[in-house]
Amino acid sequence: MELALTTRWNAGRHTSGEAMLREILDLGFTRVELGYDLRADLIAGVQQLAATGAVKIDSLHNFCPLPVGARKATPELFTFADPDADLRAAAVKHTEKSIRFAASLGARAVVAHAGYVDIPKLTNDLMALWGDGSAAYEKLRQRLLDTREKHAARHLGWLRQGLDQLLPVLNETGVTLALELLPWWETLPTETEMEALLRSYNTPRLRCWCDVGHMQIRQNLMQVNARRWLERLQPFTAGYHLHDCAPPASDHLMPPQGTIDFAAMRAALAPAAVFVMEPAPNTDPAAVRAGRQYLQKIWGCA
Repeated sequence: MELALTTRWNAGRHTSGEAMLREILDLGFTRVELGYDLRADLIAGVQQLAATGAVKIDSLHNFCPLPVGARKATPELFTFADPDADLRAAAVKHTEKSIRFAASLGARAVVAHAGYVDIPKLTNDLMALWGDGSAAYEKLRQRLLDTREKHAARHLGWLRQGLDQLLPVLNETGVTLALELLPWWETLPTETEMEALLRSYNTPRLRCWCDVGHMQIRQNLMQVNARRWLERLQPFTAGYHLHDCAPPASDHLMPPQGTIDFAAMRAALAPAAVFVMEPAPNTDPAAVRAGRQYLQKIWGCA
């Protein structure tokens, strides 16, 4: 196991792709994930340094590079499950560009957000009640579950349509598209939906991306058993985003600044997967270095 670092951490403060990557190399990493905020002016430097073999690009986070004209960098600029057909088509179009860019760099996977179920956003309200043990919390949690259940099917159908269009590109390039488990309950797919989806497609070109911080938030808010799902999804997992989480939903901390038990998690992880540390942008380099050393020590990795 080798640990990579996302360029989401430092892309915003660089105008040279080579300088961005060299800052990461200086922390001891030799592998990176290119983030969804990779601008056009950074591409040439990334390509040049990657070509020397000094750094290995393991994965890209959709949409990468940032689409021309985008007002902001977000992985949900377009989504496969959007009710708007034009936005779904844009998601497919720009994901194909990410896949082909990944192939040109020798990257194994593109990480993508599938989208949202079109229901009232209640997760933030749930967070506000978290930890008080009230009947109001349980009532709201059940309301969220019931409402989502009524509306999820059509969004999953739209997601499948997008994946069907991208499969020929994935097969052609050999790149894997990995759908990320997201922290908010309005997103999709859930753990159960993810497992069913990947079993039905039964192809190594479509996989899950397990974000351990997101999964901890889902456990905190919705009583999902994160460790159990890491184990169940292991055969379908292309990679992991690694960051710590403080209850109920403060994530992108560097371990061991939160409460996640990384040592206990180790046996549940897919050994051949991509492992990407994902600190919040502009996290202190000392915290990133310390987090990497901590995981190396407890996991015994390179």
